[in-house]
Amino acid sequence: MVIGYAYVVADLLHIGQLKHLQACKALCDRLIVGVLTDGATMERKPKPIMSFGERLELVKNIKAVDVAVKQETYSPIPNVQQLHVDILFESTSHAPSALNEAKSLMNMTKSRLIVMPYYAGQSSTSIKNKILKKWKHKKEEHPKVIKE
Repeated sequence: MVIGYAYVVADLLHIGQLKHLQACKALCDRLIVGVLTDGATMERKPKPIMSFGERLELVKNIKAVDVAVKQETYSPIPNVQQLHVDILFESTSHAPSALNEAKSLMNMTKSRLIVMPYYAGQSSTSIKNKILKKWKHKKEEHPKVIKE
């Protein structure tokens, strides 16, 4: 049985994350997905809008996911070492230094690193920015009526 490990923040779950997890699952028998805690996320990104519990529950219920676990650092390496996975799935959107560190660990454990494509334009940040832009535009179109 081939065990794979992927990880996500899953704040405002979107089609890019779903496609990523489906592609990862297609390459292994059992997919474990780390969901970054708020603290882990804030090592590199703003605090998620949704609570960790909500994000974990959403990921647990994705068909491609066999097990969802807490990931307490932005780096997946502590979880990967603890879980003894066969494949670590990374993204082309991650820094080369992070990919090199992951590759080194996976080589030492005779496991594989597979770098998956990033679904450009599909990110929680871009969705949040679209919402803010639309909200700002609507607010300018319809000024608040002040009752006297």
